Amino acid sequence: MPKNIAVFVSGNGSNLQSLIDHQGQDYVISLVISNNPNAYALKRAHRENIAVLCFDGLNYQSVYKALANGQIDFIVLAGYLKIVPKTLIDQYENRMINIHPSLLPSFSGKGFYGIKVHQAVLKKGVKVTGATTHFVSEVADEGPIIMQEVVQICPHETAESLQEKVLDIEYKILLKSLTHLCRNELHIHEKKVIIGGKNDKNSTRIGL
Repeated sequence: MPKNIAVFVSGNGSNLQSLIDHQGQDYVISLVISNNPNAYALKRAHRENIAVLCFDGLNYQSVYKALANGQIDFIVLAGYLKIVPKTLIDQYENRMINIHPSLLPSFSGKGFYGIKVHQAVLKKGVKVTGATTHFVSEVADEGPIIMQEVVQICPHETAESLQEKVLDIEYKILLKSLTHLCRNELHIHEKKVIIGGKNDKNSTRIGL
């Protein structure tokens, strides 16, 4: 049976759209949650008749209720710009993943989101960047890393052109990571995520 997924968003929702386009055998998106009533992501959800919840980003009581009513298996943070409370992280321990537009641990933490990440990357003068999927922990962007992919930075790159290049790989690794999660193919051993293979007695198996 496909897993029930809730997706948290704050803006355009391009990653959400990618997940919508590929739902089916492994997962279905049952709920989209946003702190921004003007987020275009909500229109994407409405077009697909997906239930939505908009709240102020501070009081999570309505979120807890909606998650319980929807019997949500996993949560995806896809461009969600608020800090998730510890209570929710604990409730969905190793069942909540995030996509970040850099190669963690670089360019992460407070203030590093959206186009600001790519501006910081270019200012630093690094030669490569990329995207990372990871499990969500109490400390922003520091949960166990699931997947990463790299893009080259051209000499005359702009923050906008770099954002487009990174978005292309965000779509790919987020979908792959979620698929592995739904298929129970992820294991955590000493804070390292192992994809596929047989877990040993010291690893934590992820899934339902």
